[in-house]
Amino acid sequence: MSPTFLISRTDAIGDVVLTLPVAGWLKQHYPACRVVLIGRSYTAAVSSACPQLDDFLAIDTLQKLPAAEQLAQVRSYEAAAIIHVFPNKFLAKLARQANIPVRIGTRNRLFHWLACNRLVALSRRHSPLHEAQLNLQLLQPLGYSQVLSLAAIIALTGLRAATPLRAEYQQLLAARQPGQLNVVLHPRSRGSAREWGLPHFGELARLLHKAGHRVFISGTAAEGEELAGWLRENARFITADLTGQLALPEFITFIAAADGLVAGSTGPLHLAAALGRQALGLYPPIRPMHPSRWAPLGPHAEYLVVDRPNCQDCEAQPTECTCIKAIAAATVAAQIARWQPLQAT
Repeated sequence: MSPTFLISRTDAIGDVVLTLPVAGWLKQHYPACRVVLIGRSYTAAVSSACPQLDDFLAIDTLQKLPAAEQLAQVRSYEAAAIIHVFPNKFLAKLARQANIPVRIGTRNRLFHWLACNRLVALSRRHSPLHEAQLNLQLLQPLGYSQVLSLAAIIALTGLRAATPLRAEYQQLLAARQPGQLNVVLHPRSRGSAREWGLPHFGELARLLHKAGHRVFISGTAAEGEELAGWLRENARFITADLTGQLALPEFITFIAAADGLVAGSTGPLHLAAALGRQALGLYPPIRPMHPSRWAPLGPHAEYLVVDRPNCQDCEAQPTECTCIKAIAAATVAAQIARWQPLQAT
């Protein structure tokens, strides 16, 4: 009987994307296995776009069930193992109650000592490894023994758009002229990363427009309201405002049909990289936010960061991060000038 593996990653989109190589490794080493991702419901679209995942279980839906039904739901998978990539006390307890034979977690969570029977020594904060490499370390009880290179990890997984794009957006993207790029700018981070700042993104939009490219602004509906004044100020440089217009499944498809995306260390950046788009990340050099830990992973992914290895100016006021704002818009535009128009994936 082919084994079923549960992967628990119940945080944000970018974190989930960088966990997908775990599924890729399992498929590579247990070819007939079934892999189920447990995550927050709003990340279900990421699971649907990943060929290495066979099913998705939404933790927020699971938690609404009566206790007996929660246990029955988890037992129904007849899982051989669960990998707690992101520690979650509720799931750790539930997996133990369900008698999943192999329950893997890190040693630095007390509840893992009580609920898991395979403990991995893993300290993320001071590790020199990338987040995706750290996630794979949790597979040690299943045979993972050597730290993979980032190139090898990129080859383990990728995303494919799973939802059709509405005709109006297909036509919008298709309207580019030869040599033009469709570039998505994602200015906000919802607090998940240091932000480059609206003045910089405005300057970049102007430079891209001047170079003949097409600029699309993405974000949530709430972010769109926050950006309303900025969007009006820069309207002549922007091809379309996408904020609040696309649910995540269709937004993934839009990214897959665009040429590239520019953002801080956010979910959209990691989605673009995994979709094989030209993904340009903007980072501060400060641990643990630096690109050595959180760089986008993909065949056309890259990042920019200023060389300030000992900078601590931003610790008191993270929103005023001078390190990331030291990246000039002209530098970003020059990087994008090297991009090539891509076929939709």
